[in-house]
Amino acid sequence: MNTEILISFCLAVFALALSPGPDNIFVLVQSIRFGKKYAFAVVAGLMTGCLVHTSLVAFGVSLLIAKNEMLFMLLKIFGAAYLLFLAYKVYRSSNQINFSNDEFEAKPIFGLFRQGFMMNVLNPKVSLFFLALFPGFLFSEELNETLQFYVLGVLFILVSFLVFGSIAFLAGSLKTYLEKHQHSGVFLKWMQIVVFIGIAIFILF
Repeated sequence: MNTEILISFCLAVFALALSPGPDNIFVLVQSIRFGKKYAFAVVAGLMTGCLVHTSLVAFGVSLLIAKNEMLFMLLKIFGAAYLLFLAYKVYRSSNQINFSNDEFEAKPIFGLFRQGFMMNVLNPKVSLFFLALFPGFLFSEELNETLQFYVLGVLFILVSFLVFGSIAFLAGSLKTYLEKHQHSGVFLKWMQIVVFIGIAIFILF
């Protein structure tokens, strides 16, 4: 087992979860408007949805590995290319962090959990992202590939939950800081670009 690969994976997930995106902005605004427990309900829904995507990738890619190593190599090349494409999309995006969203409304706790779950499960980009990210971080030559994908999925969920939970807990302070320090949006944007490019290079080499 290569623990350095697992540590690299956790650091990459931490940096990506910290970067502004639809999910963590949703959690941030939900916490500001309705309170921490409502934001945590959304976080729980989002993280549960990740299990669905992990399962889809784990069984599909494991079957691919078993059938053809060349196809698996092509998949890793596709994954690196997709991550570079995401880096380009972030580069073209605005430096400003937008906290407004018309979809936010008061809902019961379970309703917010379900909304977070459906936001994640029904988003094909999440499966595509997992498909691009996970194969490059397989960490053992002895363990079954399916099990390795689930280990990566659980680590992804734990690290993301830690970051998203912190965002929910510190929502008020974070919003005030980001509004006062507009340059922070530029820093987070370029951090995301560097992480995407770094992961792509790691997957290829």
